Amino acid sequence: MPDGVSHVSSLSKPLVLVVEDEAALATMLRYNLEKQGFRVDEASDGREALTRIAESQPDIVLLDWMLPVMSGIEVCRQIRRRSATRDLPVIMVTARTEDQDAVRGLNTGADDYITKPFSMDALLARMRALLRRSNAVTAKGQLVFHDITMDLAAHRVSRNGRPIHLGPTEFRLMEFFMQHPRRVFSREELLDAVWGPDIHVEPRTVDVHIRRLRKSINAEGELDIVRTVRAAGYALDTEPV
Repeated sequence: MPDGVSHVSSLSKPLVLVVEDEAALATMLRYNLEKQGFRVDEASDGREALTRIAESQPDIVLLDWMLPVMSGIEVCRQIRRRSATRDLPVIMVTARTEDQDAVRGLNTGADDYITKPFSMDALLARMRALLRRSNAVTAKGQLVFHDITMDLAAHRVSRNGRPIHLGPTEFRLMEFFMQHPRRVFSREELLDAVWGPDIHVEPRTVDVHIRRLRKSINAEGELDIVRTVRAAGYALDTEPV
């Protein structure tokens, strides 16, 4: 894929970076993704993935967990550490099925994960939902709650003037909370609102993203405004539990 492709064209045909060392699977993914209207770039190891991200600026990354040279977990960490890519949507593709492994992938910075073997329909649904969350701006202007401001047009968040960097899922989650302050939402309600009712995501995924949101918005000494309501869910609130 040539460098310098404008993001104007990628709005209609998003660029997917497939990071996969199994050649047969990479070929299958390319074929099916291109058939669905995506452009596809490929990398077969972790270091090559970081190079391709810098050069081709993909809209979304499908990142295999087990890679040569550098693991998918480390690639994801590097993506989140770099200012130019910290908002890049990442789906971790893994053969590991244990709950703690899925949570580890999310904690590293992945926006979602899918377990091998998977259907293309399931993968495409997750990709499209994540791209919608990444690109969605539901209203022009600002949302303000307590000392936090969201500039929806510029896709920026600040607290007391301090810039806050949120990934696409955390941004959509925070936006939803700020549109409905002080209301308690269950995990299932948050899944429907932020991930979409047609996407199957485990409820524990909400807990992981809530932790990431808290870590991003709360500096030392600042009030934690994301309230956990035992046996009920979460709310954006300045009142104590």
